[in-house]
Amino acid sequence: MTGMDGSVGRVRARAGAGARAGEGSAVQTTNRITGARRWWALGAVLVTMFFSSLDQTVVSTAMPVIIGELQGFSLYAWVFTAYMMASAITVPIYGKLSDVYGRKPFYVIGLSLFLLGSVASGAVRSMGQLIAARAFQGLGAGAMLSMPRATIGDIFNPRERGRWMGVISSVFGIASIVGPAVGGWITDNLGWRWVFYINLPVALLALGAVLYALPTVRTEHRARIDWTGSTLLVVGLVLLLLALTWAGVQYPWGSPRILGLFAGAFLFLGLFVAAERRAEEPVIAPELFRNRIFASTAAVALLISLGMFGSIMFLPLFVQGVLGETAQQSGHILTPMMLSFIGGSVVGGQLITRTGRYKLQAAVGALLMATGMYLLAKMGPTTAPGAVVRNVVIMGLGIGSVLPLLNVAVQNAFPYPLMGMVSATQQFVRSLGGIIAAPILGTVLVNTFSAELLQRMPTALRAAMAKLPAAERAALANPQGLINAETQAAIRARFAAFGSQGGELYHQFIEAVRGSLAAGTARLFAVGFIFAVLAVVSTLFLKEIRLKRDEFFTDPDQV
Repeated sequence: MTGMDGSVGRVRARAGAGARAGEGSAVQTTNRITGARRWWALGAVLVTMFFSSLDQTVVSTAMPVIIGELQGFSLYAWVFTAYMMASAITVPIYGKLSDVYGRKPFYVIGLSLFLLGSVASGAVRSMGQLIAARAFQGLGAGAMLSMPRATIGDIFNPRERGRWMGVISSVFGIASIVGPAVGGWITDNLGWRWVFYINLPVALLALGAVLYALPTVRTEHRARIDWTGSTLLVVGLVLLLLALTWAGVQYPWGSPRILGLFAGAFLFLGLFVAAERRAEEPVIAPELFRNRIFASTAAVALLISLGMFGSIMFLPLFVQGVLGETAQQSGHILTPMMLSFIGGSVVGGQLITRTGRYKLQAAVGALLMATGMYLLAKMGPTTAPGAVVRNVVIMGLGIGSVLPLLNVAVQNAFPYPLMGMVSATQQFVRSLGGIIAAPILGTVLVNTFSAELLQRMPTALRAAMAKLPAAERAALANPQGLINAETQAAIRARFAAFGSQGGELYHQFIEAVRGSLAAGTARLFAVGFIFAVLAVVSTLFLKEIRLKRDEFFTDPDQV
């Protein structure tokens, strides 16, 4: 890598003298983990990854009950957004500082903040308090997103990492399978507050493993946190997220409020880029994006995240709302997707470890994902559940085979002392995809659904609906009614008030809603297909450097 200066160059310069000193001792000058301790460290990484991944799926399962008690449906998305935003912005900070001070203190800080946030989340009395508590949790979750991948780099050389990055990614898939069942059982038997309290013993176990297995790194350098850049980034992302969430739903796309939000977002993000170029130690080093491998892997990660999160979030709505299956049956359809994701991660990791190459696998995996998204976009009310399973398995194999190798490729392209920074910055880009996927795809779904519903309702049904108050018409047109038995009963009772034709009008209305929802999800998956195609194109620009072995750790000037 050439042209790297600023903080990147300084970190590299500091690394050379201490790259081999103190390895295997209690106090070291690098993060390198050798000997028997590396297996304890690997165990700590796996526990931490499983714990953080499980939390998201468990909380998702409990959210309908939480909303029912705290009365905050309009704030539903912000419970997840606040968590993801806080974790995303702290990921590059943790990664950069861990290159200097070692991984251990930031594991400890992250797990401690997460524990406190869990306690606060379980004690809330309003949705506003829950959003604030989840944001606090997210500050700790940033460490659990960035540290494990960097720690794998501390334990294994690039050639070995393919195998273990696949295992790391499979942990996410296992958590996604186990999480809904665990969350449902806890919510039904212990109450939703225990969804958060159950984190305490698991986090303490992970904390003990980290304290025992990870080395303490001693350094004379004192890193600085780029508070200005971090603040500008947070403000810019929040404004962008608000614009994408409200545009076309609460306010027209061309309204002054939406245009003002977009303008503010681009202004603050532009100021962030300018500030990072001048910062002595930027939170996200602009020089990283000059590296072709980093830029292309970041683009692939962002595009895959955009498509992946959309399928995970909205596929259950299709299965339950369009196909009429139960929530349990929709879970059964999502399980094969996660199993194929695990299979793709493990097999793909083994392949890049054996061959030392990754570009062809990245292209094939992205193509498989695009194929799966295309098939999802072709689904409708007559699609058989077996066809849905086939489609998600194809997509899961593709995603699973690509995501682990992206981190391996980018770590292989940079000097070892920059491990935390490059891994965390790539993770930030991936998290960004998850943050913006929900509002973009949600807007596509809502707008398509609303337009289709007007066209699909027969004249008699439109006339009957016109007699209802506007607020009641809006409530009846909510597609969530299709997957909520109580709401369906209320809709049926409301249509019964129209007299003898009420039953027929009800069935016409349900069919119109079902067809409109099918059209909305098809459009949504079509957008995901576009993201996947762009991911395939991005893999073609991925430069391949054969994966290095142990010499990776001993040459701080390598490119």
